[in-house]
Amino acid sequence: MQPPEPLTLYTADDVRIDAGHLHGADDLCFVLAHGFTCSWRQPALRRIAAVLNRHGGVIGLDFRGHGRSGGHSTVGDREVLDVEAAVAAARRRGYRRIALTGFSLGGAVAIRYAALHGGVDAVVTVSAPARWYYRETVPMRRVHWVIEKRVGRMVVRLARGTRIASKGWDPVPEAPHEVAGRIAPTPFLIVHGDADPFFPLDHAHQLYGEAADPRELWIEPEFGHAETAASPDLIKRIGAWTSAATALPRSKAAREATEDAPDRE
Repeated sequence: MQPPEPLTLYTADDVRIDAGHLHGADDLCFVLAHGFTCSWRQPALRRIAAVLNRHGGVIGLDFRGHGRSGGHSTVGDREVLDVEAAVAAARRRGYRRIALTGFSLGGAVAIRYAALHGGVDAVVTVSAPARWYYRETVPMRRVHWVIEKRVGRMVVRLARGTRIASKGWDPVPEAPHEVAGRIAPTPFLIVHGDADPFFPLDHAHQLYGEAADPRELWIEPEFGHAETAASPDLIKRIGAWTSAATALPRSKAAREATEDAPDRE
């Protein structure tokens, strides 16, 4: 596999976003959105990108406050602007079909972007939460400690290089399940494991229940959480599903998406 083309993108609120582009032979591009404290440069994301690259181009990005990107994480709120910058970069490179593929936090952001901004041709989420403030599992209680406590934010900055905004949400952004119904008629695939230690299956069922067709729900046996648990076989199936789903007539929003977006790199 060729090394990715490095990209430096800028969001509408002037945050610098680190990204990488794997060129694809087709007119399909996967915008790859990572989970909390991860990075597109990590081996798990690079392996996923390599598999998806068999079906099209891939643009992986680091959300604000993560990796080499600037700013501070807002844990699912203003990250929609980071995705917007990556989608615009894909359009400038001539890709006509854009598929958002998000893991955990990245899945929540993908849902919110597709619902609130539109202009994409497919949405795939893996291990995405349906609602905010979920604390019913031990891992999620740890996540909330990291986000809400000063010492927690310091620990995750030192251990993972993730910088989290000290102020909480004001106002609280729409939860994924609240906007999932607005994604239609864009094809929407929800993937969730029955062994997810962070978010139990009711999150996937809630997203599916609030969404509208065309939608699919894959419950993966013995599958844990997000990018670190995703097998090559699962990613191959996601790539094949996305290729087929985006081969259908594109949504009105996608057809009207601006393909000569202003240069923000």
